[in-house]
Amino acid sequence: MKEPKKIFLTGANGLLGQKVIEVFRNESEHKLILSDLHDKAEDSRGFDYFQMDITKKEDVKEAVKKFNPQIIINTAAYTNVDGCETERELSWRVNVDAVKNFIIASRINSSKVIHISTDYVFDGRTGNYDENSKPNPLSYYGKSKLASENALITSGINCSIVRTMILYGSGKNIRPNFALWLIDSLEKRLLVKIVDDQFGMPTISDDLAWGILKIVDLDKSGIYHICGSEYLSRYEFAVRLANIFGFDENLIMPIKTSDLNQAAARPMNSSFILLKAETDLNIKPLNVTDGLYLLKSLLGL
Repeated sequence: MKEPKKIFLTGANGLLGQKVIEVFRNESEHKLILSDLHDKAEDSRGFDYFQMDITKKEDVKEAVKKFNPQIIINTAAYTNVDGCETERELSWRVNVDAVKNFIIASRINSSKVIHISTDYVFDGRTGNYDENSKPNPLSYYGKSKLASENALITSGINCSIVRTMILYGSGKNIRPNFALWLIDSLEKRLLVKIVDDQFGMPTISDDLAWGILKIVDLDKSGIYHICGSEYLSRYEFAVRLANIFGFDENLIMPIKTSDLNQAAARPMNSSFILLKAETDLNIKPLNVTDGLYLLKSLLGL
């Protein structure tokens, strides 16, 4: 077995951050140093935790100097897509400037940066995007995430960029993701309106965390597309969830994206080709049915 690595993880209290902690704790000997904006960790058993604002350059540099990690995994981001349209300065600070802070800090000890990006770097006009497809973001969120990718690539540092989409899963005190919001609404027998013209590949956080672990263990660099293995509309996902969780699918009403008047434009079809991740990392992400059954078991339902 390879020597365990010291890894600095940002966004430790988020959905993906918590899942990375769980997977790395259970499936590896790597030592994590955890950080987030909050003054305490949701789950730091066995690992050091400290509060940090990734947008503060000197704080980031001091942390990297102090802990001397071999790898920085950045799961922190401003992910409110519509919010990014109105809070552009904040979203840029979190999604771009913070990444530049990690680039600067990584040069202190030549640490590698693993950064999480999104399908929103594409316009969604064609789908079937691989790692070499040309980005063309429609929203400010997508533009900020593409800018962070470009900052990493042009910096010359050792890095991996992981693009994913429609992330769902369970965690402690996390913001509601699409699946958890649906479960809560349907449990209360609320009518939900879901778009049937936005298509993607929903990703359970367990699969994404596992892919990140494989990138660490196999020491891979470059861009990887890691998401669920099944392509369907948001509406079809909602109906599948209702059936698996035993909710009334008649509470789900299909609508069009144009009915929502959202601040940010969305890619209508941002499907990924997963061949590189499946081949290089030897992973096989779950389809929607298996992912939702896993979520059901994790929630104890």
